[in-house]
Amino acid sequence: MTNRFYDHIKQYVDLSPSDFDSVLNRFELKKSAKKEMLQTAEHHCNTLYFVLDGCLNMYFLTEKGTERTVQFAIEGWWLTDFLQFQKGGKTNFNIQAVTQTTVLAISRENYKALLEDYPIMERYFRKVYQIAYGASLVKMRYLYDLSKEEIYFHFTENFPEFAQRVPQKLIASFLGLTPEYVSEIRAKKRS
Repeated sequence: MTNRFYDHIKQYVDLSPSDFDSVLNRFELKKSAKKEMLQTAEHHCNTLYFVLDGCLNMYFLTEKGTERTVQFAIEGWWLTDFLQFQKGGKTNFNIQAVTQTTVLAISRENYKALLEDYPIMERYFRKVYQIAYGASLVKMRYLYDLSKEEIYFHFTENFPEFAQRVPQKLIASFLGLTPEYVSEIRAKKRS
């Protein structure tokens, strides 16, 4: 299963198999049951996760106690509160397994040492972060530009891997919609 991680790295940088073995030693393989929490708000954000199998959900709770999903991660995606991970501060976000999930987890301390010992990994992460930042800008544009109905259909058509695996309630939360509204527009499309 760790071959998936090596293949992902190789998409961005040329890392030798022996260096990969050393890089991999900085990570811990973790399995999480469906709905298991990997990170909770108000705790220090000290771990970065790479999804090998499954799906994670990062969310916060509003003052009214409503969950607001800000990001999902499936196979080949990274997830953490990147700002607080860099600072070593307390996060406002929870990370929960949507399905049974297997991740590679790296501590903040091991991450820093990894980048120091393997500058090529710093290049790898720079490329990954640039893509993630670009994707977040695209999401913001769609939230401003499209109607709520268009946002939903754009998401389900362009990201079928999420639409098929993630509960409707979480998709609605991610898109800033209510589950009832999503049910309504799905029923409207069927008729």
